[in-house]
Amino acid sequence: MKKFIVSFIILLIGMLPVCASADNELPSETGVIKNVFYVDTPDLQQGSSSVKQVANIEIVSGDYKGEVVTVDNAMTGNPAYDIPLKKGDKVVLHLEKDSPIIDSVSDINFYIADLKRDNTLVWLSGIFFALLVLIGRKKGICSFISIVTTILLIFFGLIPMILSGFSPIVSASVIGLISTIITIYLVGGFNCKSTAAILGTGLSLCLAGIFSGAIIHFARLTGFVGEESVFLYTAHPELNFQGILTASMLIAALGALMDTSISIASTINELHENNPNLKKRQLFKSGMNVGKDIIGTMSNTLILVYVGNSLPLALLSSNIDLQKFFNLNQVATEISSALVGSIAILACVPLTAFIASFLLKNYKRDIVFSVEGNEDTESEI
Repeated sequence: MKKFIVSFIILLIGMLPVCASADNELPSETGVIKNVFYVDTPDLQQGSSSVKQVANIEIVSGDYKGEVVTVDNAMTGNPAYDIPLKKGDKVVLHLEKDSPIIDSVSDINFYIADLKRDNTLVWLSGIFFALLVLIGRKKGICSFISIVTTILLIFFGLIPMILSGFSPIVSASVIGLISTIITIYLVGGFNCKSTAAILGTGLSLCLAGIFSGAIIHFARLTGFVGEESVFLYTAHPELNFQGILTASMLIAALGALMDTSISIASTINELHENNPNLKKRQLFKSGMNVGKDIIGTMSNTLILVYVGNSLPLALLSSNIDLQKFFNLNQVATEISSALVGSIAILACVPLTAFIASFLLKNYKRDIVFSVEGNEDTESEI
C-alpha cells in the first residue's frame, strides 16, 4: 500500500503539465454497417479503381444513438488507404459540424475514420494482464501497476508537455526518469539494489540523449520518419521535430536500460547477501561478468526490434542502390536509433555495476519495503 501511495504521488508530479482543455471538435461515435453497395465514380480518377461504397450506418453510441446515416467510402484501389466495408462491421465515425448550430443529425457531416478494433485490443490486453498476474503473482501486480503508470505518464505527461512547447528532450528525460523510479521501486522494493538500478538507468539515459542529439545534428536527420510525422507537422508546424526524434530514441531505449540495470544490480545484491565479505572490486567484477552476457542478447534484442518494425523498409533495399538506401533519412534514423540504444546499454553495465557495488558496501543498514508482505521490514546488509 505504501508503494502504491508513493507511486501515486510521483505520478501526480509527472502529470502537472496536463493537457489543456479539448477543442470544440465533436467526439467520434461508433456505428454499425446496416447495408453497403457499390457505385461507379468515373470522375474521381483515384488509382485503378473508380468506385465507391455507399454505406447505411446505424449510430450505436453518443447523443445520436439510433440514427441511421448514409456515408460515402471512396475506394482508390490502394490497400493502404482503402477501408473495405461489409454488412455488420463496426466503424468509428468522425463528426464535423455542417452549421454553427446543431438542431438535428442533418447538421453534421459523418465520415468513416476506420474499422473499430479496440474490442480486439481489449481482449488481447486482458489475456496479457491475466497471465502477468497469474504467473507473476504479487510481482505481476506490481508490474501491472508500473505499466499502467507508464502509459498514463506518456499520454498525460509527455504528450501534453511537448504539445505545450516544452523541450521534447527534457520532457522525455523527466518522464523516463519518473517511469524508471516507479517501475524499479515497485518491482525491486525500496533498497540499495533498486536505487543503484535507477541511477544506472538515469545516467545511461542521459548518455543516450547526448548521443542521439549529436547524431541527429551531424547526420542532419530531419525528424520526419513516416506519414505520422507529416500529419503532425500539418497540425503542429511549430514543434521541434528533431527534438521529438531524440525523445523517441530515449523512450525506445528506456525499457532495455531498466532491464539491464536491474539484472546487474540484483546479481550484485545476491552476491553481497550470500557473502558480505566480498570487496567492492570483486562485486564490480562479478557484475561486469554478468553484464557481458547481457550485452550480447540485449543489444541484439534492441536491433531486432528496430529491424522488425522496419521490415518493409528493409525489403525495399532489394530494389534500390545500397548507397542510396543507407543514406535515406528514414533508414539512417532507424539505424541511429538502434545504435544509440545499444550504446546506452553498453554504458549501463559498468555504471550500474559500480554504483551497486559502492552502495552495498558503504551502506550497512538499508530500509527495505518488502514486496512479499504488508509489513515494512528493516534488514542488515
